[in-house]
Order: sequence, then structure tokens, then C-alpha cells
Amino acid sequence: MPSYRHRSKLPVPREAVFDWHARPGAFDRLSPPWQDVEVVQRPSGLEVGTRAVLRVPVGPFRKRWVAEHTRLEPGHAFEDVQREGPFAAWRHEHRMTSDGPHASVLEDRIDYELPLAPLGRWLGGASVRRQLEQLFAYRHTTTAQDLRLHARAGEARPLHVLLAGGSGLIGSALVPFLLTGGP
Repeated sequence: MPSYRHRSKLPVPREAVFDWHARPGAFDRLSPPWQDVEVVQRPSGLEVGTRAVLRVPVGPFRKRWVAEHTRLEPGHAFEDVQREGPFAAWRHEHRMTSDGPHASVLEDRIDYELPLAPLGRWLGGASVRRQLEQLFAYRHTTTAQDLRLHARAGEARPLHVLLAGGSGLIGSALVPFLLTGGP
């Protein structure tokens, strides 16, 4: 089964990285704007059994993709598995490890199998690999930038924000960013 890994050093403690992923808004922040993905149901958290339901393009068609959280190590890792979707198999582990008192490493590992293996690997393997590289470069860059900005705000008292136009171009990015900042 093919595997893909992406690792990034982050300038914040491991717990901050995990907490960022657990907050409302993280799922939307990690979705690249160039992907034509329809979110049918967002996960309600990282707890085991929560699901994300998407509709993703597969050639000229759209396919339902259901990912379920199957493992949770609070503060350290969580995992989701495809229950229904475009892959023959998909397991995604998100792991956060400490790298000193004020830094961490975020590692995503995906084990996947394309349909019609080994023919699927031969026909689409390189394309899927490129898409994973683009996706995780975006996700890790976004995570690092958000965490840097939130860390700069420090332990400021919580704000209450009223935002008109929250579903527009700017609001649809701003609302998830603010939500990942914490309570």
C-alpha cells in the first residue's frame, strides 16, 4: 500500500498544534481554495466516531467521501479512515511531537490504495502523489501561519466579534481563522 508523509517544524508547543486542530474552523482552514470540494457535513470534533462527509470530483462525476475519526490520543495524535469514497483504502494519521519546550513537529501520514490496484497505481499514482504534495504543503503552511499569528496575540482576553458578510470572500476565510484562535 502506498504511503505519503509530510513533516513540518512549528514554532509553538505540541499542545497548541493539537488544540488548533481540535477547534471549530480548523477543518475549513485546511481546505485549499483551489479544490472543488463540497462539504456536506463537518466533523463535530476529533472524538472517535465523528465524521466528515464531502462530495469530491472524480473525473466528470462527484463521489461521496466519508471520513471517520477512529483513534484519538489527546494532545498527541488523531486518525481518520475513509469509510466510503474515491480510494480503495485511506488511513490518515495526524501526529504532533515536541521539539523542545517551545516548538513541535507536525506529521501527516497517509496510507492509501487506489481503486483497481495495481492498474490504478500505474494510471493515477503519480497524479495522486502530486495532489497530496500540494495539499499538505498548503495545509502545513496555513497551520504554521495561523499558529504564529495566534501566538503573537498571546493570552489576550477573548474577543466577541460580530461579522457582517461572514460567508463572503473575506469572511469565509476570516471566520474559521478566528475560530481556530481559541475560546
